[in-house]
Parts: sequence; structure tokens; C-alpha cells
Amino acid sequence: MTQVHAAHSLNPATRGIHHLALNTEDMQATTDFYVRVVGMPLVHAMKVPAGLGTGPGNRGNPPYECLRHYFFDMGNDSLLAFFEMPRGAEPQARRDAIAGIQHCAFCVTPDGLQALMQRLHANNVEFQGPIDILPGLQSIYFFDPNGIRLEACMQPEAGSQPGVVHSVLQDKATAMQELSTLGADAAWLARITANLA
Repeated sequence: MTQVHAAHSLNPATRGIHHLALNTEDMQATTDFYVRVVGMPLVHAMKVPAGLGTGPGNRGNPPYECLRHYFFDMGNDSLLAFFEMPRGAEPQARRDAIAGIQHCAFCVTPDGLQALMQRLHANNVEFQGPIDILPGLQSIYFFDPNGIRLEACMQPEAGSQPGVVHSVLQDKATAMQELSTLGADAAWLARITANLA
């Protein structure tokens, strides 16, 4: 992959992840894993008020009443959240299913990766890696207690100042090689790659 160090020209409409909400059926095990093993502090623990699961106030919540909904600090002012589903009420998701979560990748520094690997070892959590995944990027992969595949990704050369977008940013010609395999028209390709140098 060609790395481009110049900024892309468009400003994204969003500022990153506010929270990523996932599901568990064991909030205690999930909380212990993310706080003690992964190192994400718990910042909010609540039960969703009655009437928001099946009542008229439901705004997209899971269809169960009074679920636990906990938030963990992922760093860089973003949150990881979990809803606790009633045990046995929902099937285990397949990570390769359409609309499933294939994996969740967290940005870490080299020191952060070493500390995480030590905590994983100490808690007998198996992981793969470090693996070179793209030029300048290394990752480890492991599973949480819910079977969610997690990735910790770092840029060795960036040290404590990783640049997530710039670590994967391509030039227009390189991106066009892949995008043109979609069979899209030239006007669409031009719109989609307008931000690339």
C-alpha cells in the first residue's frame, strides 16, 4: 500500500466514534475483562429505564426491559459500551455474518501493546501476533469473553503519537485500481476519490 503523508482534502462529517455498542450476556465477566485485562476504565454503569425496551419510548434499544448498559473509556475521548442481553435470549453472532462485527480494532502505542500483551499472558488469554498487517502497522488479535474478535494495532515508527488515518491513507491512483473493480462509472469514481491526493 502506498502511504501518503499529505492530508486528504475533505473534512469528515464526523469526529470519530462516540461509542460503539456491543452485546453480552455476562456483564460481570465482560466488565472484568475490559477493565482488568484490556485496561479500559469503566466510566458509567446503568440500567436502561423501563419502557425503553418494548414500550413507546423505544428509540432503537434492544427489545428487553431494564438492561444493563455499561460504558468503558477506549481512550482519545471515545467509548466502548455493552448491553447485557438476557442469558439465552439471543443466538451467538457469527463474526463473518453480514451486519456482524468482524472484529474491533483499537489503536495502541508500542508501550501500550507491550503492556496489553503482558496482561493477556498473565490472564491466560491467547493472542496471535504481533503480525505485520500493512506497511508500518503491527497488530495482535484475541477474543473477549463474548467471542468478539479484538485487535490491538500499533505503528512502531510513530511511537506515542500514532496517526490512524495517515497509517492507511492511499494516493488516488492506488485507490482507483481497487475501486475500478466495482465497475462504477467515471463520475462516481471521481466523487469517491475527490479527497485523495
